[in-house]
Amino acid sequence: MTANAMHVAKSGLNAQQIRMQVIANNLSNVNTTGFKKDRANFESLLYQVRRYAGDLTSENTRLNSSFAIGTGVKITNTEKMHSQGSLMMTDNALDLAIEGTGFFQVLLPDDRIAYTRNGAFSRNSEGTLVTSSGYIVQPEVQIPDEATSISVSSNGTVSVTVPGQVGAQEVGQLTLADFSNLTGLQPIGENFLVETEASGAPILSNPLEQGFGKLVQGALESSNVNVVQELVDMIETQRAYEVSSKAITSVDDMLRFISNNL
Repeated sequence: MTANAMHVAKSGLNAQQIRMQVIANNLSNVNTTGFKKDRANFESLLYQVRRYAGDLTSENTRLNSSFAIGTGVKITNTEKMHSQGSLMMTDNALDLAIEGTGFFQVLLPDDRIAYTRNGAFSRNSEGTLVTSSGYIVQPEVQIPDEATSISVSSNGTVSVTVPGQVGAQEVGQLTLADFSNLTGLQPIGENFLVETEASGAPILSNPLEQGFGKLVQGALESSNVNVVQELVDMIETQRAYEVSSKAITSVDDMLRFISNNL
């Protein structure tokens, strides 16, 4: 029985170690544009049922509750929390933030489409709108080299002003993507998420249509990590880890007592 208790406590150590890693990753990305914090979800392991509720205890009486012993805990998954981050004004014409629902679409080198809330865009050598890593934003937007000003409306219309022309010239239309199950998206790094069977197929629309959010030019969405809450969670995790470690020490003392006295 004491050996089983040590195994249960060890499962607690493992779970809290992983939770601490999740918290550390959240804190390390507190200044990452468009980052969404992760949460670790726990569940209990299988129970050892010695007697079931309803079992006979005498000819006329039955057991009120089962005699079941837990075997520990595990982390089932980590879940992205897609709450809105605050907007930081940058006054850069190619910085875009989404206020509300939706993701920007980006073409990866392996021809997959990735989704992100990071709108820190720029132009490449050909004038195409790209991410800071050089990946092309979808749908493609080509900005003329001679453009003197760039305007992105809240509904995603991209317009430029060029010398010799009266008024702005429309050069592209940005669309956003959304999913039925946002937590089903798979994070792959670089602040990108990709579609999975759990997330479902992307739903595409222009900003401000079908419940999608609006674009804010000259702004970026900050991380939604709450540093104070993460520090509270860190202390809670540390204490839980210490208690599980203390349980292992106590079980070891009990085994030593048995070995020395029996």
